[in-house]
Amino acid sequence: MSVAGHPLSALAEAIGARWIARHGDPRIMHLSIDSRKSFAPEDTLFIAMRGARHNGHQYLAELHAKGMRAFVVSEPVDPAALPGSSILHVADTLDALQRMAAWHRNHFRTPVVGITGSNGKTVVKEWLFHLLRDTEHIVRSPGSWNSQVGVPLSIWAMRAEHGLGIFEAGISEPGEMQRLRSVIRPTIGIFTNLGPAHAERFSGAAHKAGEKALLFDQAEAVVHCADHEEVVRALHERGIDQRARMLGWSRQREGWLHVLREEAHGVGQRIRVANQEVEFDFEIPFADAASAENALHCVTLLLHLGLPAEHIAARTPGLPPVSMRLETVDGIHGMTLLNDAYSNDTASLAIALEHLDALAAGRPKAVVISDLVGGEDRAERYARVEELLERSAVAKVLTVGPELMGHEMSFAGTVGHFSDAEELVRAVEPHVLADHAVLVKGARAFGLERIVQRWQRQAHGTVLEIDLEAIRHNLNHYRAMLRPGTRVMAMVKAFGYGGGALELARLFAHEQVHYLGVAYADEGIELRQQGIDLPILVMNPEPVPVDVLHRFRLEAEVYDERSLVEAIRFARDHADAPPVHIKLDTGMRRLGFAQEELPRLLELLRDARGLQVASLLSHLAASEDPRHDEFTRRQIADFAAMADAVTGVLGYRPLRHIANTAAVSRWPEAHLDMVRLGIGLHGIGASESETQSLRHAATLRTVIAQIKPTDDGTTIGYGRSGTSHGRRVIATVPLGYADGLSRRLGNGVGHLWVSGRKAPIVGHVCMDMCMIDVTGIACDIGDAAVLFDPVHPITETAAALGTIPYEVLTSIPQRVKRLYVRA
Repeated sequence: MSVAGHPLSALAEAIGARWIARHGDPRIMHLSIDSRKSFAPEDTLFIAMRGARHNGHQYLAELHAKGMRAFVVSEPVDPAALPGSSILHVADTLDALQRMAAWHRNHFRTPVVGITGSNGKTVVKEWLFHLLRDTEHIVRSPGSWNSQVGVPLSIWAMRAEHGLGIFEAGISEPGEMQRLRSVIRPTIGIFTNLGPAHAERFSGAAHKAGEKALLFDQAEAVVHCADHEEVVRALHERGIDQRARMLGWSRQREGWLHVLREEAHGVGQRIRVANQEVEFDFEIPFADAASAENALHCVTLLLHLGLPAEHIAARTPGLPPVSMRLETVDGIHGMTLLNDAYSNDTASLAIALEHLDALAAGRPKAVVISDLVGGEDRAERYARVEELLERSAVAKVLTVGPELMGHEMSFAGTVGHFSDAEELVRAVEPHVLADHAVLVKGARAFGLERIVQRWQRQAHGTVLEIDLEAIRHNLNHYRAMLRPGTRVMAMVKAFGYGGGALELARLFAHEQVHYLGVAYADEGIELRQQGIDLPILVMNPEPVPVDVLHRFRLEAEVYDERSLVEAIRFARDHADAPPVHIKLDTGMRRLGFAQEELPRLLELLRDARGLQVASLLSHLAASEDPRHDEFTRRQIADFAAMADAVTGVLGYRPLRHIANTAAVSRWPEAHLDMVRLGIGLHGIGASESETQSLRHAATLRTVIAQIKPTDDGTTIGYGRSGTSHGRRVIATVPLGYADGLSRRLGNGVGHLWVSGRKAPIVGHVCMDMCMIDVTGIACDIGDAAVLFDPVHPITETAAALGTIPYEVLTSIPQRVKRLYVRA
């Protein structure tokens, strides 16, 4: 693509589109599929995607009102409703997007690396960027854009000045990779590994490996681990090993690159590798096996590209923790900080600004940004930066570094230029950013993490990390099971299941769920005061004056005669009274009108002038348990009968909802008009197989505060309950029962994970700390100790306690800092 873009007429021919309306021939620079995101109307083409949960055609008029004038559609559209617009019609807009990207890809002879596998795709891609950015002008997938939609949008960013492309491709069912292959057309492939993700859509591991290997049918070389038998077999069965150069690395001396030695040291590893031309050591700052595997993929590719061993060994010690990207942190003065302080280029800035838009939720936005890295022309690079910042309506811009000093950025209300991060910290009083959403975006060399450290709300070293991308993935997993039109209520009660109600509510608002559910009115009031506008259902029986609910536009659950009579009384006196939700008890025996109370309920509703009933709901008692399926089936039937009776009296049909997380997958007949999602959003499914398709969202981690050796017979902790058997090494960490670590996990019942290894809890758990046995584990003061994370999921902690994950999550108090990431 030239700087001027592609003419719309050329794109129309490439995808075989029919013109519905034509006004000129705009040159298209940008593609959009999301009506919520900012755009440049003069050179953006909106592609109206249609899926099980969304339909972009519903937003055409809204986009037209904002200035959009170029559209691709697959449904009938009246051009008179979009005056002045160019409109293309195709049979399938997803196919059109992919064909458009494939056509665009064909304009370039740039080498392209295509990465697939079950795990590690994003890490390998980001590490390759880190290792090669000084030598190549690279275009790469933003974030984890590896889907049927994400891949073509990533490819669209390719331009003639790029010297290398790096794109990842993920699939969840057969047939998908064939479409992605034509879009990416990799010249070099990387097959990271093969794991259990999405296994249910394939007949077995061999089937899945074969589907993934399709990406490399036309590749010239393929990097892989030669010790992974299923990967090697798949490449052979497709004949790829006959057409392409096989760049396998192996610990068994069977590949192109041999791993001779791996040694842990402190918190990192030293790895020695050799092939026919070179033998050398390199170091990585991570001790786990997965990081070693990811690094070996990268090193193998760099050797293939001809980079000298000295270049590689000089750069691998600085490999960044990819999870550091896009962390959301509570700041002082009401700020919310979005920390992306390890890399800076225009591609990653664009994706970070999209996350800032979602995070802001109507609040003013500010950006702290360093000089950029990359091979683009400097003037073009910073012109692009200004374009992105202006399009995102950033109110305040603070720059760090000499290159940005001369840029006025007249669109922003406040612009400040600083030579380095320390000067900025000294000069800027953080109260000037009060109540802002602040993106901190910089190349690692500028040390902008110091700004985050200075401006964040201070807390002790124990952190509950919530992966917002995992929650979004889980939301979409359940949405995919619903009929079109079925609504979603996201439960954010109990401090968002421990994850923080406000940030989750902002995420769900951005993802356009229909309702939020809270337990108590004060939870809903806090969300309203923080700018959350979604409808909020208050489900708890705590008596709250209806006028308070009215003032904050909260909708109450009524479940007995007292609460219903109070709602009716208020509605008679207030024309704008909030609607109510009537709870029906079909077998939970907790709250709601039971069968025997139905006549009285109907009697009250017959004389309920002015009362608006938004929904009828009930609660399934055991939807996750096959042993109680007959009871669940009876609950669903009873609810339908009771809801029909209420509807007959009201004269209109309110929404109906009875399905919780487990019922979404197990009871499709219970989906009705809306479903209520709770623990499933955090990665806990109704069964082990369903949980495999979800992503665990929570990580509870702390840091080692002290390490000391103990002799045989030394007692440890309160009551001398722990005893050192032989010479041991004991670490103390600031995680205690006041942080949600149950005392039941003491004395060896539970453990933490340090450097990927179990460290049993020694003695009783104290209020603010505990002691763990780190004998034989390479660790130091300040290293992480993890109670649960996606690799060691919360279900294991719950099982050790003999309880459920709900209890573990909700027992973590607010004194533990919440850290929000988008991995």
